[in-house]
Amino acid sequence: MPRHEGKQQHYKPRRQFVKSTTLATGALAVVAGLAAIPSHAQSAVTLYGLLDTGIDYASNAAANGHAVTRVSSGGMNTSRWGIKGSEDLGDGLKAVYQLEGGILMDTGGIDGQLFRRQANVGLEGKFGRLVLGRSFTSVYDTVIRFDPMGFAPFYSWATTGNATGPSKYGMTTGFDNLVKYSGSTGDFKYGLSYGMGEQAASSGDNAKYAAAVSYESDGLGLMATWERVNGNTVAPTGRRDAARVFHLGAYYAIGDVKFWAAGRNYRLEPGAIGADVKANTYWTGVAYKPVPNVTLTGAVYYMDVKNTAPGKDADPLMFVARYRYALSKRTDLYATVAYAKAKHDQLVGLSRDDPGFGDTQRGAMVGIQHRF
Repeated sequence: MPRHEGKQQHYKPRRQFVKSTTLATGALAVVAGLAAIPSHAQSAVTLYGLLDTGIDYASNAAANGHAVTRVSSGGMNTSRWGIKGSEDLGDGLKAVYQLEGGILMDTGGIDGQLFRRQANVGLEGKFGRLVLGRSFTSVYDTVIRFDPMGFAPFYSWATTGNATGPSKYGMTTGFDNLVKYSGSTGDFKYGLSYGMGEQAASSGDNAKYAAAVSYESDGLGLMATWERVNGNTVAPTGRRDAARVFHLGAYYAIGDVKFWAAGRNYRLEPGAIGADVKANTYWTGVAYKPVPNVTLTGAVYYMDVKNTAPGKDADPLMFVARYRYALSKRTDLYATVAYAKAKHDQLVGLSRDDPGFGDTQRGAMVGIQHRF
């Protein structure tokens, strides 16, 4: 899963990434070509990015119990770059498009495929926005506003839990082969996402669905989401894996303080014979701005694991605190600390991608983020 705020970041995984000279040259050619497009009143093209890197420490980061310190990409948010634009078609209708890919700032590599984060084109008008291709889901677009850490790779379990347990009990952050609708009415926002399975045996195999609705007004936010992700049909049973995920959440902002509380119900019904995989994830947090350019954030994440053998439920708990200092509108410095623990001597980790090797783990990261 690619790094994002937030479909995955964190400790530096030993990823393989594309090194193709042809691919890199092609990406640069796209940027250069777009930069050369003449400016017209009816068209707009934007090159944008977010660069986030720092030094992180993690205890119990290896089987021998040793700690590790390293330079990592994506502390508050996943590093990325992208191109987006629109063309005015008249009568309030626009053609829109977006290409976005992740960057590994510690190595200069590509985080996953070139435009794994976003690759879509569509139409936007009074009816809302409809795109085809690859994109974050309607659930992702909604839940991120209800996470005090904003899906931070260091550290948040609002997209998925830690990578150490038998399952992450999380949502799917992006769909391939996607049809996505986003709209709003007054203070309500809503969206639908459908990822086609594209399987000859059955259109339901590998299909993905997501729906979300939220209300935001006068400092109050409320949301509810639903997601279903199918696997392929299993021959012996004639059934397929089906993961269902629900979210409910709220926030309230008053003055310089903002409070969050949200939760996720996860259930995977296996196509093969076996017990369902189930867990509930809860989180809460608060942010406070003592002065305009400083934000202090604290959050707690808890996973209540179900359907496990007696004494094997880890029920991991994580505490996070972050100090963020804005040098300007585009550049921030930050320092984050976190602590995770599990029950029954089970393993736990802070990261959504890298496993931990103890029943506790401590982590810290200091870094810088620039947006353009």
